[in-house]
Amino acid sequence: MRMYDIIHKKRDGFPLTDEEISFVVQGCTDGSIPDYQLSALMMAIYFQGLDPHETAVLTDRMAHSGDLVDLSGIQGFKADKHSTGGVGDKTTMVVAPIVAACGVPVAKMSGRGLGHTGGTVDKLESIPGFCVELSPEEFIRTVNTVGACVVGQSGDLAPADKKLYALRDVTATVESIPLIAASIMSKKIAAGADGIVLDVKVGSGAFMKTLEDAVRLAETMVQIGEAVGRHTVALITNMDAPLGNAVGNTLEVREAVETLEGHGPSELTTICRELAANMLYLAGKGDIIHCNKLAREAILTGAALAKFKEMVAAQGGDVSAIEDTQKLPAASDFRRVKAPMDGYITHIDAEKCGLAAAMLGAGRQAKGDAIDYTAGIYFKMNLGEQVDGGFEFARLYTSGDPVRFDEAERLFLEAVTISPEPLPESPKLILGRVSAEGTELY
Repeated sequence: MRMYDIIHKKRDGFPLTDEEISFVVQGCTDGSIPDYQLSALMMAIYFQGLDPHETAVLTDRMAHSGDLVDLSGIQGFKADKHSTGGVGDKTTMVVAPIVAACGVPVAKMSGRGLGHTGGTVDKLESIPGFCVELSPEEFIRTVNTVGACVVGQSGDLAPADKKLYALRDVTATVESIPLIAASIMSKKIAAGADGIVLDVKVGSGAFMKTLEDAVRLAETMVQIGEAVGRHTVALITNMDAPLGNAVGNTLEVREAVETLEGHGPSELTTICRELAANMLYLAGKGDIIHCNKLAREAILTGAALAKFKEMVAAQGGDVSAIEDTQKLPAASDFRRVKAPMDGYITHIDAEKCGLAAAMLGAGRQAKGDAIDYTAGIYFKMNLGEQVDGGFEFARLYTSGDPVRFDEAERLFLEAVTISPEPLPESPKLILGRVSAEGTELY
């Protein structure tokens, strides 16, 4: 079998066989296929696409190209969730405790933030003492004891995906829905969960900018999950504005705790409850209506907050900083941002907000960059609300050089649109649901 023939075949629009895909993934993993040929194939796929079977086979082979997490030591149905990335997305810190409080174990590996998007691992590490690097034995033991554990990605999960993604990133072939879907799902499959709920973001702060592309990605990932025997559901959620009021690691931990206490932002609460309900649904806890009720009760009774405290304690974190979030690290400096005019907030560009927070120190441009856990943005007034010119409607925070405030404030104000007329209606938070039964748009 020759790589040249495989490239030629895909270039001309023909489907690849299972054996050809296996050959490519093996050669990618062991280094026997040179980068220039892998890049050529990625470009051919970018233009010619992959059919559902090809995509499922590619995902499965990439998942099996490295370590597979063995969760057989965890009792019961293991649920997982994945977000395609956003700004202010602190849902895992709320959803995992809800689901665990309802009796479904959550064994989750999460990533760090890069660019304008935040990472769950960074947020959890902003809790003093919290450890995201556990041995496999500690990971399994924590899930069995507490019901939930969130750690950083460890081991050698899907190394073929890591290699192909790096090549796609420098050859302008990232924006291929089959390749995006295979990349995400190969890691989720390798992570070992029985059921996967996908939070597919769409809008200015998301990778998918249009609803059409978000639906295609969601459908492709659900098809992959079902094809390899993992129960999979995707929610399509709005990321045209940051999720909640807080953007930045410690700020988002505080907001997650407020949500678990029952008084977080309504949009964050709604999305977390829906994600949790779908995880419970996949685990066989009832229909969606009943599972939504279970999720709501877990918050109202305090069971979800108690579970979060258990998880924090089990992973070495300072529980007193959850019981009193004023004990979390605080920024050494802040700046009030005043509304430039009277009116209504009719748009907030989530990507620009994420970049502004990164300028303050909350994000990183390269994987090894240090971050300021205390940096970020907090909205005192949010989308749809009326503001008065000259009055404070947001705060910027940093523990770094205060000179950062000037550029961050400029970009932040560019992100916010204030109009004389209010929005005709509130934007939808959840735009659709994709499952094995089909696609439903709301």
